[in-house]
Amino acid sequence: MESQWGDGGSVDLDDTRLEELSPQPLLTRDYETRPALVYERLRQQHGPVAPVDLLGVPAWLVLGYREALQVLQDNDGFPKGLENWRARSEGRVPADWPLGPSLEVNHILIQGGPGYRPLRTAWDVALKPFQDPRHPQAKRLKAAVTAYADELITLVGQGGKTGVADLSAQFSRPLPLMVASHLLGFPGSQGDDALMDMWRVLDAGPDAEAALERLLATLAELAATKLEKPGDDFPSYLLAAHPDLSLDHLARELFMLLGMTSDHVGILISNTVVEVISGEGSVRASLSAGMVREAMNRSVMRKPPLVNFVPRFAAEDTRLGNYTIRAGDPVWVSSAAAHADPLFADHVASGTTISTRAHLSWGAGPRQCPARELASTVAAAGVGRLFERFDYLDLALPADQLPWRSSPFMRGLRSLPVRYELSSAPARPSANGPAPEAAEEVLPDQSARQRSSLWRYLTGLIRGGR
Repeated sequence: MESQWGDGGSVDLDDTRLEELSPQPLLTRDYETRPALVYERLRQQHGPVAPVDLLGVPAWLVLGYREALQVLQDNDGFPKGLENWRARSEGRVPADWPLGPSLEVNHILIQGGPGYRPLRTAWDVALKPFQDPRHPQAKRLKAAVTAYADELITLVGQGGKTGVADLSAQFSRPLPLMVASHLLGFPGSQGDDALMDMWRVLDAGPDAEAALERLLATLAELAATKLEKPGDDFPSYLLAAHPDLSLDHLARELFMLLGMTSDHVGILISNTVVEVISGEGSVRASLSAGMVREAMNRSVMRKPPLVNFVPRFAAEDTRLGNYTIRAGDPVWVSSAAAHADPLFADHVASGTTISTRAHLSWGAGPRQCPARELASTVAAAGVGRLFERFDYLDLALPADQLPWRSSPFMRGLRSLPVRYELSSAPARPSANGPAPEAAEEVLPDQSARQRSSLWRYLTGLIRGGR
């Protein structure tokens, strides 16, 4: 059989089984430094779907935008759930596979089967108060974003009205974690130690395993507290919507919210800041016209935070791209590669004020990210507040020399060094933000904050930069 490919020519469809191929490793030094070139090389060699080696385990990587939509929108044809992975059920996935731990924690992002639908419904119900702008919780959330952003910016200002700061470590990464702590209902600054452990887990350093154990224990304790005494927070709402959740399962869901959403949002904030600073003057000018989300959309088109989605698995033998995907084969969709697909990218106008909404940063189809509006709101409010409080921001390194960190899933900046000048005007609520008393409600007691490990760490960055 034959299939049409992008240049109009025909190519033979390859029926070779995945395990019989000899795919090239994906996660190489080239991938870490220049992933776009790796995607393009795979595209030239294989077309819109390529066999790759993921740290010793073969998988299909979807590079084409059309094929990515096909997989993401067909939940029956390409379901999630590790129980659908043929190689795993046959014992052909090594027990010490490095990606195993992140995929074995069964939560909303990973789960398949009949348990997914009631869990997703509960997530949608529990998140609605935070995503519906008419709800008091959504208003308090926006107050929290503004208040935490002002805390962090004021702390940066302790290093001087002008100077150099790492906006990744000092703003983009801590802000969404602090907001996530608000969502989870940690009292006062109690969640700050958990946030530091979440950081250690995300960085995958030598202390990551111990940090994960502490974090899961802390979240299980928080879950038990919410079961006994519910509050106006996400875990309480999730329990109310899904009373059958065990405390262990609830802790896994809270871990996913804390880790995935915060890392995604932190990267989105940093990337949008770079987009604004390094773009044309009209880009920053558009922020004052309330178009922060347009800058975010342009950013995720070029550099989506979530570059590869967690795997799905073919339900039956399926033609995809130039290959036959066998039932039970793992299929990883690459949003970064799909955005660069010439069949899609060549039709996206780069000079328009209004950017495309067709990006895949939050997925697509029935399993699109349930917290996408929440995450977008946090990122937009954080970026907007940053440019309100600073009169001047510029990159301290050329854009092409910024250091990136890559993983099989995420791609973000290791640091974002900037030269800044803080506004001489006192901090005030943003034009569309909450009233001062609303912002003050969400802040913990400052003496407790200053004793927390998170605040000691951030204060140390200021002192170390002097």
